[in-house]
Amino acid sequence: MPPAVPRVALIHATALAVQPVRDAFERHWPEAVRMNLLDDSLSVDHAAAGALTPAMVQRFIDLACYARDTGCSGILYTCSAFGAAIEAAGSATGLPTLKPNEAMFRQALAMARGRGALRVGLLATFQPSITSMAAELQAMAAGRGIEVDVRSAFVPEAMNDLAQGRAGEHDRKVADAAQALRACDVVLLAQFSMAAARDPVQATLDAPVLSSPDCAVLALKQEVASHA
Repeated sequence: MPPAVPRVALIHATALAVQPVRDAFERHWPEAVRMNLLDDSLSVDHAAAGALTPAMVQRFIDLACYARDTGCSGILYTCSAFGAAIEAAGSATGLPTLKPNEAMFRQALAMARGRGALRVGLLATFQPSITSMAAELQAMAAGRGIEVDVRSAFVPEAMNDLAQGRAGEHDRKVADAAQALRACDVVLLAQFSMAAARDPVQATLDAPVLSSPDCAVLALKQEVASHA
């Protein structure tokens, strides 16, 4: 029998993602028992290697198996540059396993109206996220028969501002960079750590702006219930 109160694992590659997803759980699924696993060397190693290596994939699998063995009934990864590794981890454990942006992508694609390509903007503070996220979004869109025109903007130094406690400066830089995506139909904030910048960005754009923590927590709650 599954536990009456679900236990879920949140696996992070940066400490900056912890608070945004914690806040989302408090809003949408406060009763869930959460286990946070942080390996902040993953982002550093990915940036140094310039690609996702087999050794990094194995580390994701090892973290997922550890979470499963502690009794977790679902896993949410909060690191957006590791899509293939997250897929491998989900296959290894058989648990409901979500990529950080999966639910946000679904919500964005629901905005397609069948009149030309849906223009989707990706706004990122961790540059390696852009390539993997764009590929995942294109694949999901193709599977739904939706044409997307993916555009992107990178915000250098904003992640460091956040790490150094300069949240206001982080949000300002993100909002400024979003102006390059004004022609998009929807703008997506690529990192969980960017969630607090959603309102400042939305104030400067007409298109809807989506952030991933709320979408992800609601989706994981539904998948864990369905899997029980």
